[in-house]
Amino acid sequence: MHFLPAAPNAGIRFRRVDLEGKPEIEATIEHVSETNRSTTISKGNVKVHTVEHVLAALAGCGVDNAVVELDANEPPIADGSSAPYCELIEKSGLVPQSEKRDVYAVDIPIELAHADSMLSVFPHDRLKISCTSTDKSGRFTQFFSLEVSPETWRKELSHARTFCFFEEIEFLIKNGLIKGGSLENAVVIREDAVLTTEPLRYSEEFVRHKILDIVGDLSLVGRPVHGHIIAVRPSHSANCELARLIAAQARKARIAVNAFLPPPEAVRHGGGEGPAQTPVVDGATLDVRQIMRILPHRYPFLMVDKVTRIDGNKITAQKNVTINEPFFEGHFPQHPIMPGVLQLEAMAQVAGILMLRQVENLGKLAYFMAAESVKWRKPVRPGDCLIIDVELTKIRGKICKAKGTCLVDGEVVSEAEVTFMIAAG
Repeated sequence: MHFLPAAPNAGIRFRRVDLEGKPEIEATIEHVSETNRSTTISKGNVKVHTVEHVLAALAGCGVDNAVVELDANEPPIADGSSAPYCELIEKSGLVPQSEKRDVYAVDIPIELAHADSMLSVFPHDRLKISCTSTDKSGRFTQFFSLEVSPETWRKELSHARTFCFFEEIEFLIKNGLIKGGSLENAVVIREDAVLTTEPLRYSEEFVRHKILDIVGDLSLVGRPVHGHIIAVRPSHSANCELARLIAAQARKARIAVNAFLPPPEAVRHGGGEGPAQTPVVDGATLDVRQIMRILPHRYPFLMVDKVTRIDGNKITAQKNVTINEPFFEGHFPQHPIMPGVLQLEAMAQVAGILMLRQVENLGKLAYFMAAESVKWRKPVRPGDCLIIDVELTKIRGKICKAKGTCLVDGEVVSEAEVTFMIAAG
C-alpha cells in the first residue's frame, strides 16, 4: 500500500493498481457495499475491503485529500490498529492546501437505532465521541469519551487494536473474513480471558478501537464532521447508516445555502439547462428564466411571467395576457376571455414558487388538489396584466393551503382558496 498526495477537494480515493486500468473508488458513503464485521467500498465489480482503519488514520491525522494505492483487494492489516498507517503519514508529512477546509457542523440532532446499536449525534464545535462497548452478555463493558484532534487521535486512539470474541472465530473463518487474522494483529476474548501477544495497550482498548472504527466510517461523509456522537454498541453497519444520515443533512444544508445565493453565472446570462439554485427569499424578484428553473410547467401552461415581491408567506407575481395566448383561439374567437380555471392555475403555480422557502421541497412538484370559495368577478382580456397575490395560510406535512387573488388595474378579477400537495417529481 502507498499513500499519494491528491489535489484540493479530491477527497480520499482507493486505487487498485493490480487491476487493468487502475480503477479508483472514492471513499464516500455512496460506495459502501458491505458492512459485515468491516467496511467494504465498491464501484462496479471493483472492491476494497476493510477500509476503516486506513480511513481512520487519514481522518485522525487531518488528511483531507489523498490517493491510497493497493495491489490487492484489502489494505495490509499490520497490527490491527491504525498506528502503522499513522507512522507512514507522519514520516511523509502534511502540506496545507490553498482551498478552505470544508467542515460540516451538525446543526440538528440525529438519532439512530440499528439492530443492537444505538447512535446519536448532537451539535458540538468539534468532533467528540462518547462510546459504550459490550457484547450481548455484557462482558467487558467499557466506556470512553474523547474530543478527537490530531493530538488526541495519535495518543488515545490510533494504537487500539481490533478484537473479537472466541466464539465468533469459526463464523469469521467460514465467511473468509479473517484470512490474515492472528494474535499478531487482533485481540481475542475467550470467556474471561484476553488472548494477546502483548499486554493491552489501553485499559479500555476495546471501546477505543470501537471509536477508531467510528472515526474511519464517519469519514465516508466525505468531509470532516463536527458534532458529539454518542454510541452504544456501535457496529460498522450502524456507523455507516449514521454517516448516511449526516451526509443527507449536510446536502440539505448545502441546498439551503445555495438557495439563498444569487443565481449562478449561467442562469444570469440565460445559459445552462440544469436546475438552478434560484433565490426564493424576502425581497427577491424572479424573471421568467428563473421561474422556469423552479416550476416544471412550460408553454402553453406556464402562467407566471415574473415574481415582483416575496415577503414571508406572501408573494406577488404577474402574467402578461396577450392576444397570442393559444386559449383565445377557442375561448372565444369573437370575444377573447382568459378562462377562469387558468387564473386558478396561476394562483397555484405562484403558491408553488413560495413553497421553495421550505428547503426540503426543493426539486419537488406541487400537485393541485382542490379549490374552495372560488369567485370570478370580472373578465380578463388580451392586453391585461394579471397581478397574482398569494398568501400561504396552512402547511401540514406535504399538504399546503393558500389564499389567492388576481387583480387587473387594482381591481379583483378572481379569488380562491387552493389546496395542493408537494410530492417528488
